[in-house]
Amino acid sequence: MQKPLLGNVANQLLELGPKLVRRPLALVPFRVKADLLERLLGLLLAQQAEDEELDFLQGNWVAIQVEDMGLEFEVSFDGRWQVRQPTKAEVTFTGQSKELLLIAAGKEDPDTLFFQRKLSIEGDTELGLEIKNLLLSIEFDTMPSPIRHSIEKLAQLIQQLQLKANPEAA
Repeated sequence: MQKPLLGNVANQLLELGPKLVRRPLALVPFRVKADLLERLLGLLLAQQAEDEELDFLQGNWVAIQVEDMGLEFEVSFDGRWQVRQPTKAEVTFTGQSKELLLIAAGKEDPDTLFFQRKLSIEGDTELGLEIKNLLLSIEFDTMPSPIRHSIEKLAQLIQQLQLKANPEAA
């Protein structure tokens, strides 16, 4: 049975969106991306930093690979966020942009995505669990309003497109 036209269009949009961003993102110098990521992490995890909940990251590097966007970087925290190009991280999180965005918006559980093989965690399991718990501790409502609204709108769009692309999964 052929997928309805709307489902095919939704599926193509889910696949095409990250590909459209990939090339321009590759043209941005890494230091510019790193500065932006450091600032964003500082905003999102300011309370956790103040409460000294990030101490476990000191001297440890966590790699993030957003496969469909070709974005790879490593982060660490030693009183301030550090972002560098991938070298040798203790743990690596790999996923597609849509799943990572849904996790950020609190719309998907990382454990569920891990068991569905949509999120991969390799390396130091204990550190990976601490990172996952840290992410789950972030209260979405406490994020700065422009960031929260942007993530929320993108997550809603992704969920709507996923429903249209695969209505029998609803």
